[in-house]
Amino acid sequence: MPVKNRSTAGAPAITAEGLARRFGEVDAVDGVDLHIRQGEIYGFLGPNGAGKSTTVRLLCTLLAPTGGRATVAGYDVAGKPADVRLRIGVALQDAALDPKQTGIELLTLQGRLYGIRGDALARRIEELRGLVDIAEAFDQPIGTYSGGMRRRLDLAAALVHNPEVLFLDEPTTGLDPVSRARVWEEVRSLNELLGMTIFLTTQYLEEADSLAHRVGIIDQGRIVAEDTPEALKRAVGKDVIVARVEGDAAAARSAVRAVAGVVDADIYGDELTITTDSGAATISPVAVALAATDVQVRELTLRTPTLDDVFLELTGNHIEQHELQEQLQ
Repeated sequence: MPVKNRSTAGAPAITAEGLARRFGEVDAVDGVDLHIRQGEIYGFLGPNGAGKSTTVRLLCTLLAPTGGRATVAGYDVAGKPADVRLRIGVALQDAALDPKQTGIELLTLQGRLYGIRGDALARRIEELRGLVDIAEAFDQPIGTYSGGMRRRLDLAAALVHNPEVLFLDEPTTGLDPVSRARVWEEVRSLNELLGMTIFLTTQYLEEADSLAHRVGIIDQGRIVAEDTPEALKRAVGKDVIVARVEGDAAAARSAVRAVAGVVDADIYGDELTITTDSGAATISPVAVALAATDVQVRELTLRTPTLDDVFLELTGNHIEQHELQEQLQ
């Protein structure tokens, strides 16, 4: 494998200062600042249309910024895009894979494009067999692969040249739970075994919570919060009571809002999401208040805050609510 100049030890893997991208009158990315350390898994969380994928394309040199600047692996994305591309691996949402090629043929082609030849390429492909969970299918046509297998092959292709920084743009969207769990395991392995910096965009709250060392939440092109998942959830500082009801949810919301200790209550489909400073002390009075209304309570649970609660606190919307609205439009 050709020797690459690695970024300076201790220097950030990714930086951005006022990074912006405008399409006509729309600010898809509006002044994003980033400082991501080497060896970090950084989760970029937000609903569709928030600016996640556009930010990735800017950092990967697939789009030119219309404002601000960014560096990846020590190189300016606008001034030295070729140097950036040599040092990154990219697996985007829509993998452009030739169904007639085998997995081995794809990886061989990818390696040759990066100047890897002969024994070095053969050794690298063997290493990749151990990194992704599709080794038994490497010799089969890609057209026979499942969706999860295609995602993992695309991940292997992004790793052929041993990149310093790996960009994964919603890598598990549309996958079944088993395939999603396998991709998570592979992401953890890459980070823990190889020390690889991973920039992970996702709309799945559990994915960001499980994998990321730090999370940036983006909404309408701007980062509205950034910290570790635990710190972000602690910042909400409230317990959550979820009531699944049948009947007049608006009347039920009014009833529980009058309960002492309830901070707020919101309707989400057939659920009431009730925030409180002390869930243990408040859940019984909430149950009594609901029993006095005309609604039927199908389920009443108490939980600690999630990243969706953080997003709700910051933007007034659930991430999942954005997804549902987009599907209905």
